[in-house]
Amino acid sequence: MLKDKIFLITGGTGSFGQTVTSYLLSKGSREIRIFSRDEAKQDQMRTDFNDDRLRFYIGDVRDYAGIDRALNGVDYVFHGAALKQVPSCEFFPMQAVMTNIVGSDNVIRASIENKVKKVVCLSTDKAVYPINAMGLSKAMMEKVAQSYARQLTPDQTVISCVRYGNVMYSRGSVIPRFIQQIKESKPITITEPTMTRFLMALSESVDLVEHAFGNAQQGDVFIKKAPACTVEDLASALKNLFNSDVETRIIGIRHGEKIYETLASKEELVTSEDLGGYLRLRMDTRDLNYEKYFSEGNKNEIGFDDYHSHNTDQLSVKQVEEILLSLPEVKQELEGWSA
Repeated sequence: MLKDKIFLITGGTGSFGQTVTSYLLSKGSREIRIFSRDEAKQDQMRTDFNDDRLRFYIGDVRDYAGIDRALNGVDYVFHGAALKQVPSCEFFPMQAVMTNIVGSDNVIRASIENKVKKVVCLSTDKAVYPINAMGLSKAMMEKVAQSYARQLTPDQTVISCVRYGNVMYSRGSVIPRFIQQIKESKPITITEPTMTRFLMALSESVDLVEHAFGNAQQGDVFIKKAPACTVEDLASALKNLFNSDVETRIIGIRHGEKIYETLASKEELVTSEDLGGYLRLRMDTRDLNYEKYFSEGNKNEIGFDDYHSHNTDQLSVKQVEEILLSLPEVKQELEGWSA
């Protein structure tokens, strides 16, 4: 399915976008267009990959004309461009609106106009029961995607989303920060030790994207099942691997931070489909002319629980160590290290 196809990746210079790019190149994709506004990162990526199948487009998803031109002749779109930092979105919420909501609308609308086969939009656990501007804007992105999907037939552009939690060693994530603190002999700073996070490698997150490209129906949201651990156990595992005895310091929960990651609400799970390693969350296909919206309930919703990092498989410190050792970035950090 991926071979000899033309892809466009918005936000393609990020850690997730670059991992997707590497995967698509390995699968024989004919051309991959990297659409982003960061010319320095594009230049670095051009040098690092050194592959003439890559094409670079400077642009912003907020600009409809720019993304529309870049989509000419594209088969598949992976929409990863977003403002992702919780504090940034919290203090500048309209910037999150412009990029995560309006920008997503531009990408989806232009994809439909250019008759792209499939669009997969990257979402986040923070879109479930959102408590901050970043999560709210991503939840609205999902609603925008599904609003278009409701109006399209199966033979038109298929629009879906993938939702994931913590991706290990992605840019700005906690693992590289903990490793840096260990190497600098500084205390590991933890906001709340009982906080849990899903553990998923970048390679596994790409599996989720490929699954969506191969199996999506209009308006689907896909989730990859994953184990979890407490932040305290994650810090302990890293200290063990690096043979470090640095202090672990509790600093308290930051503004807008959740105790655990929720990937699917109980309301969504009522109509979900268990695909083994994945969950398919079905789009509500009803229109405004339905009684249940106004006067009828759904007895089936009783008895479901959310799918979150507190009730998924919980890993021991030893199991977390084994997962960390499978990450090439951690292996590289360990090379030549002595406490």
